[in-house]
Amino acid sequence: MVDATPELTDFRASVRTLVRSSFLDTYHERSKGTQYPYDSLKTLGDNGLLGLLVPEEHGGQGAGLQALGIACEETAYADSSCAYPVFAHNVMADMLIKFAAPEVVERWLGPLLAGEAVCAIALTEPGSGSDAQALTTKAVPVDGGWELSGEKTSITQAPDADVTVVVARESDSGRISAFVMDMDQPGVSTHRFEDPGFRPTGRGSIAMDRAFVPDTHRLGEGGKGFAMIMQEFDLTRTLIAFMALGLAHKALDMTIEYVQQRHTFGRPLTHYQGVTFPIAEHLTHLTAVRALATRALEDREAGRPHTVEAAMLKWWAPQVAFQTVQDCVVLHGHVGWSEDLPLQSILRDVSNFQIGDGTAQIQKLIIARSIFGRQVMADSGPTTATTQENS
Repeated sequence: MVDATPELTDFRASVRTLVRSSFLDTYHERSKGTQYPYDSLKTLGDNGLLGLLVPEEHGGQGAGLQALGIACEETAYADSSCAYPVFAHNVMADMLIKFAAPEVVERWLGPLLAGEAVCAIALTEPGSGSDAQALTTKAVPVDGGWELSGEKTSITQAPDADVTVVVARESDSGRISAFVMDMDQPGVSTHRFEDPGFRPTGRGSIAMDRAFVPDTHRLGEGGKGFAMIMQEFDLTRTLIAFMALGLAHKALDMTIEYVQQRHTFGRPLTHYQGVTFPIAEHLTHLTAVRALATRALEDREAGRPHTVEAAMLKWWAPQVAFQTVQDCVVLHGHVGWSEDLPLQSILRDVSNFQIGDGTAQIQKLIIARSIFGRQVMADSGPTTATTQENS
């Protein structure tokens, strides 16, 4: 692969060396448990990978979006449970710098960048998955701040989160706002889901019963919370494509090595086009995904619209990655079906990307509306072509 600049090429090489030496050998065993990777989070923080978008004067790297895409891809190759914090912490830190009051930045930015705190973004609710605007979590104004009440579900890192951005409807105005909530307080409880993949990072629900947040902890202007989160989707959906790429390439590299060593009927598996052609096809598809993802980040950096490209990536990249890994399982034969190799863990992890941040159906609706207008499915479809099934 060829990066846009020599600096990015060097950055990829340094990240690759770090994450593969630190995480690759422990991925398989780690993927079987639910212990949050605190040690890996600290390693990521110590090496500046949790603040790539944060300006240097705020303690970050100021490296830019292309560097973040590379970091997500390379870390996912080594260990998807370590890649998710790269994804989530960078997005959260960027939001704090852009929208949070100085008090909130002072409290949370340092720990997030250092890998000393775990974050989550909570939008999805039990009764409003795809129709994200139909949320019912309430923010009731009280003296000095707000009390949040309601339930969020399918929130990645919720079981271990120290701080969460909660999207709620203000009870007095009906506006949707976003609030930075300390998870260690009365009225907040979490429940862990029993998922087949992404087990160390954890997914769960957050219940709030009059959980207090100060006035200063509302992000940006009141009523701008929904739009704020929607704008972040264009970034998060693109970064998910990079993480899916990393997982798929790991499975593909394992398979390329295996088919060169394995012999049948006196010949290596590479003799057969039924083996080599699928590998060639998947490599082509993954290269195309990376090109589109890189373009989406370039558009974002230049301030150009990229919602459609992000939607394309969100439905297409996980399917390409899943099919790549599935075929890698088959090309390994019976050993690919076992837990002796990490292929089954990779397959389970990559399947998560087909749900999180919006299903393929929602993404295709976004694309269709960009072509035909909002009359597409206006009478029978979702009223909001955005979702965060798995924040």
